[in-house]
Amino acid sequence: MTASHLHLALFGHPAAVACERAAAELRAGRPLRVVDAQGGQTAVLAVDTASPDSFHGFLEASGWRATLSIGPIRAGVLGLDAPQGARLALDGRFDQLADLSYLPAQPHGDAWHPANARDAAGLQLARLGLLLPALVVHDLDAQAGPFDACLAITLDQVEAGQADAGQDWEEVASTRVPLRGLGDARFVVFRGGVAQRDQVAIIVGTPDLSQPVPVRVHSSCLTGDLFGSLKCDCGDQLRNGLAKLAELGGGVLLYLDQEGRGTGIAAKMRAYGYQHLGLDTIDADALLGFGPDERRYGTAAAMLRGLGVHQVRLLSNNPSKVERLRAVGVEVVERLPVTGRITTDNEQYLRTKAARAGHALDVDALLSSLS
Repeated sequence: MTASHLHLALFGHPAAVACERAAAELRAGRPLRVVDAQGGQTAVLAVDTASPDSFHGFLEASGWRATLSIGPIRAGVLGLDAPQGARLALDGRFDQLADLSYLPAQPHGDAWHPANARDAAGLQLARLGLLLPALVVHDLDAQAGPFDACLAITLDQVEAGQADAGQDWEEVASTRVPLRGLGDARFVVFRGGVAQRDQVAIIVGTPDLSQPVPVRVHSSCLTGDLFGSLKCDCGDQLRNGLAKLAELGGGVLLYLDQEGRGTGIAAKMRAYGYQHLGLDTIDADALLGFGPDERRYGTAAAMLRGLGVHQVRLLSNNPSKVERLRAVGVEVVERLPVTGRITTDNEQYLRTKAARAGHALDVDALLSSLS
């Protein structure tokens, strides 16, 4: 087979590869073209990685007709009834991007237009690249123009790539790791999904795979897990979850690279800043254009299949996580609570989890147990 006959399918799902390339372009601060089935095209540039020079270059290439596209959540923050997202006029100021995209703002009183399907696909790609859901956009005509050299991706590729990219995972490493207070555990590394990221399963003890296996699906929290942040209970849940697995005779903890409920570390730090202003976690994420929980669990399902785990006793306080795991094919037969310490720093965070995110937490009871 000559190089000219190599088919992209040899190297992964073609649509997933296209999505990865498109997300990489946005992360690099370069525009790309989103194309629909009728040949309509929109050039998009991620606000999160735009510079003053790239922004003004995009404006100039658009004939100064570019607009800002935001998703429905951020549109709601600005007081707009825009279930498909909104396009807002730009006046050429680079700092206006932040004002309209993610900073605290007053209701938007100027004219706006509904976003289109190409905008929505571009926002999906921005999310895939762990960028804020905000784009500078410009609809292109059929004439040759300055955006022709930009990478192009179709709506069909975005849809198929999003659906199929998380399905193929391969075990690439497995080794014994002794853990303080727990003894030997086994760390199993899986590689796959979009961008071929590595995810880790920690097997505690010797779980009986013929029975429902105790499992903790834990999303990474750099600040809580590693540095002991007092703003959350994630580090406590990680360590208490591992101890609970040992107490139950063995189990699996999936440590997923889903920082900030799936928004990424940069967005999480921005949200922390808003929390210092008095917002709770959900409202802080909404300012950035994110929903209450952006995590996905197809990776968890694939890893459990790879480990031979068919039924799960889930260690979680979140009933929604049970339903979302079931939706991707994980048979959850029971939910078991796992809690951390409550402090003056994380009390409001935990109350938000209970009151607004539906977690099965009785914060008052936890507080009284400390007195």
